[in-house]
Amino acid sequence: MNSTTALPLMESFYTLQGEGFHTGRAAYFLRLGGCDVGCVWCDVKESWPTDAHPKVEIQEMVRQASEHPGRLAVITGGEPLMYNLDELTSALQDGGFETNIETSGAYPLSGHWDWICISPKKFKAPLPDVLAAAHEFKMVVYHKSDLDWMQQFLPYLSAGCKLYLQPEWSKADDILPLLIEFTKQNPAWRISLQTHKFLNIP
Repeated sequence: MNSTTALPLMESFYTLQGEGFHTGRAAYFLRLGGCDVGCVWCDVKESWPTDAHPKVEIQEMVRQASEHPGRLAVITGGEPLMYNLDELTSALQDGGFETNIETSGAYPLSGHWDWICISPKKFKAPLPDVLAAAHEFKMVVYHKSDLDWMQQFLPYLSAGCKLYLQPEWSKADDILPLLIEFTKQNPAWRISLQTHKFLNIP
């Protein structure tokens, strides 16, 4: 098996999208294993080792996703763009799925996407051409300095890109007031919350 027909899959599950523009939509998540971005606050560090997760055939992923009524597929990780995702997204779209990706943008873009969400990380910055393709820019804010750091990427975004600020979960009590004030002063931005954690769902 190789990366064009099979990919390391940490987990897959049917739930509601909890964050960003598509919050509240039924979605089938495919969490690919492998990440070298290394966020200290990552809540799925078990996804980092590539070799720790079984390779699953793409057609089997689509078959399992098709068992559920929703037709939104979200590819996440780990860092999913470590792999070529052309075959996976083509198979999903052939199966009637809308394809969304959540990525740091640190690797070249592959795949055929209906929606691209870039969540940049200080540990490995996003590539300019990936930023230019983004439909959604979601900045997870761990420290107030993150608001200054993210400014360097904004000129690369398209005019229609949706802008979100999301407090890092463990820092939300401290960070959220700052984000509220920032958004009031910069109304192009919206606040994203991890609603799935409030709802106690995956």
